Amino acid sequence: MSSTFVTLAEVLEARGGPLEEDEVWSLLLGSAESLVDLSYKGHNICNIITPASLLLSATGTLAFKNCAMTDEVCAFTAPEMLQGRAISTKLAMEKIIVYSLGMTLYWSVDYHLPQNQPIQLSDSLNCLLLSMCEDMAHRRANLNSILESCESHHKASLLPPPNKVIKQLVEDVFRDSVDRAALTENVVQLSGKSQMIRERLHGKRGPYPGYTEGNGATGETRRLSLDSELKQGELIHYFSKACVLCF
Repeated sequence: MSSTFVTLAEVLEARGGPLEEDEVWSLLLGSAESLVDLSYKGHNICNIITPASLLLSATGTLAFKNCAMTDEVCAFTAPEMLQGRAISTKLAMEKIIVYSLGMTLYWSVDYHLPQNQPIQLSDSLNCLLLSMCEDMAHRRANLNSILESCESHHKASLLPPPNKVIKQLVEDVFRDSVDRAALTENVVQLSGKSQMIRERLHGKRGPYPGYTEGNGATGETRRLSLDSELKQGELIHYFSKACVLCF
C-alpha cells in the first residue's frame, strides 16, 4: 500500500458526500506544506490542482498530477490563466495554484449537497478559502499565509496531524472498493462550468484575520455548488493520460 494513491474525487465518490470541515483543514494544511516544500526545493509546481489531480497516499502524504489544459480542468483554473495572460514569475504561478486549490476544496465541501442546502463552514475556513479564490490575483492569498493560518488553527483546535487524516481517507476508499468490487471510472462533465462556479461562490463574507491588505477577502462571500448540477454517480477520475506526478 505504500505506493498507492487515490484521488480526492475517488475519496468523495466512496463517501457519497462532502468532506467535513476538519478534513478540509487537514487537506489544506497538508497541501500548503507540500507546495511550499516543493517551491523551496526549486521543483516545478503543478500549475492547476483539481479533484482528480490531488493525490492522497496510503502513507498519509500528498502528491499532485500536472494535467494538460482541458475543458474539465478549466473549471478550476484562475481567471488570468484563462484570459491568456503571460505567467512569467514564480509568484504569478503560485497564485494560480492557490486559486485551483481553493476551488477544489470548495468543490469537496459541496459534493452531493442538495441545491437548497447551504455549505456548512466556519467563518474562518470560509474566509480563508474565499481569499484563495479571489478573481484578482493580487488580492489572492499566498502559500505562506495559508500555511501560517492552517498551522495556527490546528494548534488552537488540537486537530490531528494531516497525515493521520489522509491515511483514514485513503483507507475509506479501499474499504469501499472492496465492498463494491471496484470503483467505476466515470468522468464528471465540467465543460463550461468555470463561469458557473464563480457565479455560485456567493453569500456573506468578512475580513479574515492574519491577511494583509490585498490578500483578505472582502465584499460578498461566494460559494461553490457544482455537484448539484451533475448527474448522480458521475465522478472525475483521471483527466489525461499525459498527466504526470509532480514531486
